[in-house]
Amino acid sequence: MRIIASIIYIWIMNSESDFIKTVFGLKLKQQRQKKNWSLQDLAVKTGLSKSYLNEIENGKKYPKHDKIIQLSEALHCTYDDLVSTKLDKSLAPFNEILQSDFFKEVPLELFGINKNNLISIISDAPKKVTAFINALIEISQNYNLGKERFYFAVLRSFQELYDNYFPEIEEKVRFFIEENQLQADKNLKPEALLSILEEKFGYHIQSENFEKYGTLDHLRSLYIPERRLLLLNKKLEKDQKTFILAKEIGFNVLELKVRPNTYSWLDFGSFEEILNNFYASYFAGALLIPKEPAIEKTLDFFKHNQWEACNFEGLINNFTNSPETFYYRLTNILSAEMGIKDLFYLCLVKKKNSEKIQILKELHLNHQQAPHANATNEHYCRRWIAVKNLHHLKENETLTDAQISHYKDQGISYLVISTSQKNPFSDGSNRSYCLGILLNTQTIKRISFIKSHSLKTINVGVTCESCSIADCEVRQAPPVRLEKEHFNLNMKNSIEKIRKDL
Repeated sequence: MRIIASIIYIWIMNSESDFIKTVFGLKLKQQRQKKNWSLQDLAVKTGLSKSYLNEIENGKKYPKHDKIIQLSEALHCTYDDLVSTKLDKSLAPFNEILQSDFFKEVPLELFGINKNNLISIISDAPKKVTAFINALIEISQNYNLGKERFYFAVLRSFQELYDNYFPEIEEKVRFFIEENQLQADKNLKPEALLSILEEKFGYHIQSENFEKYGTLDHLRSLYIPERRLLLLNKKLEKDQKTFILAKEIGFNVLELKVRPNTYSWLDFGSFEEILNNFYASYFAGALLIPKEPAIEKTLDFFKHNQWEACNFEGLINNFTNSPETFYYRLTNILSAEMGIKDLFYLCLVKKKNSEKIQILKELHLNHQQAPHANATNEHYCRRWIAVKNLHHLKENETLTDAQISHYKDQGISYLVISTSQKNPFSDGSNRSYCLGILLNTQTIKRISFIKSHSLKTINVGVTCESCSIADCEVRQAPPVRLEKEHFNLNMKNSIEKIRKDL
């Protein structure tokens, strides 16, 4: 699925030279295949090596004038047939892909996809591949998948491919802590990070009242690169300020030059900016919540025989006052360091005076887990612990709870822990952060409180429109999607019965 998805996330070339070499290779391959010749056949007829011809066809090399003449004579085509960048009807769809600005952004090497293999796939069946890509583009347009959501979907796929764990960044964080003799724990003061930014990286940092600029009141920080000036919103709490400073250090330590200059609202011009923003954020999370003590404390938490919200809140408070930072940090270490492979992370938001719940962030490790975002305005299950928390949350309160969520249609269950709190940078919206761990033989053995009497098992769905729970007391909409599926199944069964009777 990732390879199929990655075909749409097509990078193709950054320069005119690459384009010319690629088109030449495609046309050479086309002329060769018209004669049903292998590369070895062409090598024999031209006196050129097979490996050299292979590099030409894969867009790596462009032959000199005399070599092009040899090729055209052997293939019985004109010189212009090979060197012209105009593609014939059979290769015309490929030109659309090559020239598309939208597809130049995402570096496929992130997904381990070789450029030359991709060119080969498309050149073997350009019409079919282009039709497939266009179909996916049309779907994305129909579901209002704009450039921003597209890029974030690519980033999520990249994170999931690597279990959201990047040991090279972890190592740079460890070295940075040792080099600067930092006390990397909850007592790490923002002043220490501010001093490093000013003294080592030449920053100028000041607090700013963003309220006077209207909508900027929701902005946490603004970086002005030409002055190396970092403006911090005066409304920032200590943990928020510390995270932003740690993230700025991440940009510098990781030498990420291409970057967005705003946080948490992102103004970006390329996928590289979003990717580097993720790397810097990862650095900040690893700096503020060091790996080894986080693993040790989390393992101790799993050994409790009873589920108690205060135990999990205590685990968070060992490291930070920001539940969001801790929940997300767990996604880095649970899979890679503790062997818990199947999990998900969701951040849900409920705006003031609105019953609508939205999924703001999501991450699925190993494969897409049962609860997931839905872009068709369906109603998320009110039985989810994260949704219940949002509705029960009181003013200026932090609420933590957990449950076993059982998806009976799939026959799977998750331990889901959620913390909800008011978002200080909004006009009354609340957020829920939740971590879900798939219950299997391994996780049931590892987490002692799974069988705790204080942990209720609740039947849940994903959205009301697709849910089969008949007696749900909090259903927000009829199961229209499920009913349509049942109708189609009944139609198929009836048609099959007629065929058998006849």
